Amino acid sequence: MDDKFNTTYITFDGYVQIQKYRYLYFLMTLTVYVLIICSNSTIVYLIWIHQNLHEPMYIFIAALSVNSFLFSTAIYPKLFIDVLSKKQVISYAACLFQYLMYYALGGSDFLLLAAMAYDRYVSICKPLQYITVMKKRTIVFFLFYAWFLPGCHIGGALALALGGKKQLCSFTLKGIFCNNLIQKLHCVTSIAVPIYGVFVFLNIVILPVLFILFSYTKILTVSYRSSGDVRRKAVETCLPHLIVLISFSCLCAFDFIMAEVKYDFPKTVRLIMNLQVVVYSPLFNPIIYGVKLKEISKHIKKMFYNVSLS
Repeated sequence: MDDKFNTTYITFDGYVQIQKYRYLYFLMTLTVYVLIICSNSTIVYLIWIHQNLHEPMYIFIAALSVNSFLFSTAIYPKLFIDVLSKKQVISYAACLFQYLMYYALGGSDFLLLAAMAYDRYVSICKPLQYITVMKKRTIVFFLFYAWFLPGCHIGGALALALGGKKQLCSFTLKGIFCNNLIQKLHCVTSIAVPIYGVFVFLNIVILPVLFILFSYTKILTVSYRSSGDVRRKAVETCLPHLIVLISFSCLCAFDFIMAEVKYDFPKTVRLIMNLQVVVYSPLFNPIIYGVKLKEISKHIKKMFYNVSLS
């Protein structure tokens, strides 16, 4: 690979025996991507066509499914190309774009989950004020904020990291897609980059998670003191959100640890964790909501019943 090619392209070094398992990788990633698209599209479709699902909680769930669709589309098509290619490379500009989409949409997930937590808090703790608080403009504001803020933050982090036309000293990224490891490719990193990174992490991860935990603590406190119907409603609607939050937070923690810790993880461990990040949340979120939320589950069963009859 000549110098000109090196200055333009980055090589992925996260695959394990790709020459041997090329077609297995392709079959697995294609199957997962199709399942992600189908499951998330089903959730969005059902919420779109059924009037009784035009409520704030279900709208936020639909937004989360759209987010998963966009997140997966930013990652999987490149995976298909890489596993079928002799060399797993990506242009530096495309890598930066994938980095932007990966973290901006990941941050949106946390803010959407925070919006869901607020919706559940108002619904269960202040039911008489729910209609006046959760108006259409409130929902639009939450959706705009959830997608706009992370994009601005991650865009700012990129601009800061690229300021001064920083040179690349390494062209091999120890992963299968572009994440925080791209920072380690630069010859010199400004001290402002990690400081700003902490600010972004606080805004789009820590603060939303703390707000979610506070909201669900209040919900559990109120529901514990209330009747059995209120407790059942709290469990039915809040449990799926907590499952999604805990699983997604754990995967994000692994992503952060693998990028920041100097320990050189075995390639197999890195590959497994990278795959879990891009598989678990986009694929299992719609399944969790489809199974755990009664109204969505009812419409899914009815849809499959009608398909089986036709």
